[in-house]
Amino acid sequence: MSRKPSPMDPFLARALSALEEMEGKPVQAGGKTLPLEALVPSPQPRKRFEGLEALAHSIREKGVLQPLLVRPLGDGRYAIVAGERRYRAARMAGLSEVPVRVVELSEKEARLFALVENLQREDLNPYEETVGVLALLSEDLGRSVEEVVGLLRKMKNAKEGRVRDNVVPTAEARRVEELFKALGRMSWESFVQHRLPLLSLPEDLRAALEEGAIPYTAALELKKVKDASLRKALLEEARAGLSLRELKARVRGVLRKEKAPRPWPKEVAAKLVRLDLEALPPERRARVEELLAELERVLEGPR
Repeated sequence: MSRKPSPMDPFLARALSALEEMEGKPVQAGGKTLPLEALVPSPQPRKRFEGLEALAHSIREKGVLQPLLVRPLGDGRYAIVAGERRYRAARMAGLSEVPVRVVELSEKEARLFALVENLQREDLNPYEETVGVLALLSEDLGRSVEEVVGLLRKMKNAKEGRVRDNVVPTAEARRVEELFKALGRMSWESFVQHRLPLLSLPEDLRAALEEGAIPYTAALELKKVKDASLRKALLEEARAGLSLRELKARVRGVLRKEKAPRPWPKEVAAKLVRLDLEALPPERRARVEELLAELERVLEGPR
């Protein structure tokens, strides 16, 4: 793992260091093991567990090569902090016990550690990363995800001079900056600009992004197309390998058509040809004459 934690954040430094150590140290003979029945999966950020069959097959042949990180709950039970994918695959492989590394963590530290571990996955897609970072900030700051999003937007507006600095909680803003530096993935400014828009993606684009079928830049470009059928057609082209440059050109074409003035409806034109002002009631006649005069002025104006 190449990312190094910032010295500003002791817990993240410890969490990332522990993850590096776990990656670098395979299971050792005589190490601690626990029966699967003693392990309790914890609510965690990871929703997808791809490749379980392949991992289970590898475990049948070679065993579990990296210990699970667990914390004691008492009564002989242990909560899984990191390694639930290995736990699930071990069950599929028919194992009765797995190697573990026991650590003393509070419940909050365990949740933070699980979030940090989730963010280190190599197969993490941009949408999952966005949700993971927000969950980490939410847990650390003790704020809801919606409040964290609001804080990040206030920080961006304050930096760009659109709101007063004192609108933003200074301590929380500093903590946000520290967490982004510790994670080492991107700046908080880049996160606000490029990742927060992913939260409002239409369902079809979000699903394609989560599948890894399109990059997040293509998803943000396709988001501009409001017509669902047109967006679906462009999405299929993007899935088939259409370059981002070509996709942007297609989207620009679609948006130009959407903004183009609509042709005069034929039925309205036909009514104007047949219009008999003398037959209209006085109030309607006066209003129609007023509108026709306005239309004439517009049509005769400079082009």
